[in-house]
Amino acid sequence: MTDKKRNIKRGNITGLLLGIAIVILVNFISAFINARIDLTSEKRYSLAPATKKLLKKLDDVVFFKIYLAGDLPPGFQRLSNETREMLDEFRAYSDNVQYEFVNPSENTNDKERNNTYRLLVERGLQPTDLRVSKKGGSSQLIIFPGAMVSYHGKEIPVQLLMAQLQEDPNKVLNTSIQSLEYNLASAIKNLTTAIKPRIAFIEGQGELDQRETYDLQASLSEFYNVDRVVINNKISSLAIRLKTDSTHDVLVNKFRAIIIAKPTKPFDERDKFLIDQFIMRGGKVLWLIDPVFASMDSLQKYSTSMGIPNDINLEDMLFTYGVRANVNLVQDMNALPIPVKTGQVGNQPQFDFLKWYFFPVLMPTINHPIVNGLNAIKTEFLSTIDTVAAPGIRKTFLLETSVYARTVNAPALIDLEILKKQPNERVFNKGPLPVAVLLEGEFPSAFLFRIPPELAGNPALGFKSKSKKTKMILISDGDIAKNQFHFSQGYALPLGFDQYTKQTFGNKDLVFNAINFLCDDSGLISVRSRELKLRLLDTAKVEKQRIFWQLVNILLPVLLITCLGVVKYRMRKRAYAGSQKK
Repeated sequence: MTDKKRNIKRGNITGLLLGIAIVILVNFISAFINARIDLTSEKRYSLAPATKKLLKKLDDVVFFKIYLAGDLPPGFQRLSNETREMLDEFRAYSDNVQYEFVNPSENTNDKERNNTYRLLVERGLQPTDLRVSKKGGSSQLIIFPGAMVSYHGKEIPVQLLMAQLQEDPNKVLNTSIQSLEYNLASAIKNLTTAIKPRIAFIEGQGELDQRETYDLQASLSEFYNVDRVVINNKISSLAIRLKTDSTHDVLVNKFRAIIIAKPTKPFDERDKFLIDQFIMRGGKVLWLIDPVFASMDSLQKYSTSMGIPNDINLEDMLFTYGVRANVNLVQDMNALPIPVKTGQVGNQPQFDFLKWYFFPVLMPTINHPIVNGLNAIKTEFLSTIDTVAAPGIRKTFLLETSVYARTVNAPALIDLEILKKQPNERVFNKGPLPVAVLLEGEFPSAFLFRIPPELAGNPALGFKSKSKKTKMILISDGDIAKNQFHFSQGYALPLGFDQYTKQTFGNKDLVFNAINFLCDDSGLISVRSRELKLRLLDTAKVEKQRIFWQLVNILLPVLLITCLGVVKYRMRKRAYAGSQKK
């Protein structure tokens, strides 16, 4: 063996050993360092910092039982795969995340399978009923696109499919995939939070009562300690006094946020002052205000009613904070149908569903964590909102009407006769109109120069003229938080469910997201604003060019391999001919 060949052999062996050593070293280092590279433009496989922090703090197993297994349609199979990938991402940051995929329809016994379905519904999962086409006909398929998440003996349901009215199924699927990280991480956060934040519904001014907010309060109670509070001029209603030393004490808010839902009576100035100082101490408020009082009750007896200004004595406070709820009513062609008597056959009245323009249906279009991906929102007697100058306050509109909308100033005639007329699109041309706004920043006190005399000389108040950084949300419809009631059977219907059209709207998710945004200090809700691009094929172009692309996919690889073979053959032939000459 010549020296040259010996050196080549030695070099090959050295390179092999070096390569093996590098592989072993990289694997050893990777066991201690968690590094992941996401090459997608929208970073769809990168978890948010808040999610990573939450996962790293887990001290025990969080178990996900996902009911998306078996023979699923392609869309649900994709949702199942994306859920598995997301949970694998979670496991990369915490070994305490475990999961199992289950097929709830695998039992061939009809009775036992139906019992399984019933138990899942009782535990809070909502089924999706599909008709699937197969060779020789079609079949009914029930799918539970959700999961049960358990931790330390506690369990909560998570709905993975974000249903949206009148939306393309591909867009609904994409929205559901966008929401996976937030929905799964939010479940972990809710289960692992040792002390629930306190929130309160304010009462005493004719607000929605406990029956009208039953479903919302019951749902919020899973994640918050929910109280109902009458302020009644008492400082202790919203604050507690903590001693800082032997001679000084300080007022601290009792609640993280308060909800003022559809007041119908004027607020007392002293109660307003206590709410104002609650805000100055960093408290959050969800205002659900009706600037105009209007009701469907009188329309059940008469064909007309009046919408009159609703004087609740909050205009000055809201104006100081940078917003104004206008005294008008919105009419929108994108509206909720209501049952209207249109005739009589024998003794039986005949009803038709006609769009009631005073009940706009809002389609969330703004990419903000509170409303991103939400289902349509149903409203009743909605008003518009304007913002006013307020230095240091950031304003974000959250909800708008459709473009086919207009306003009617109060006092406004509400007449069922408009249901019988064809709407004139040239009149419904003022939209989109803003109806919900988020305010963030350091708010000035609405009582800076006008503290009530009874309270001005009280040193225990600790009056603050400017707030800490805080936030509030104003929605110009109190009925958004009101559930319908099944009077004949005596129970509250789910918030957002309409008993006439049998559709479920996104009202509960809207209020939930609003409270979560106001109360969340971890920044987890910001994950909801992540947008994944929906990259769909042009189905018309695919059908038109199908044969061309099939031929390309079949012939092009064969041609490439043939060309490479010819080139390789010629190169070897030329190299061999050169060696023969030498």
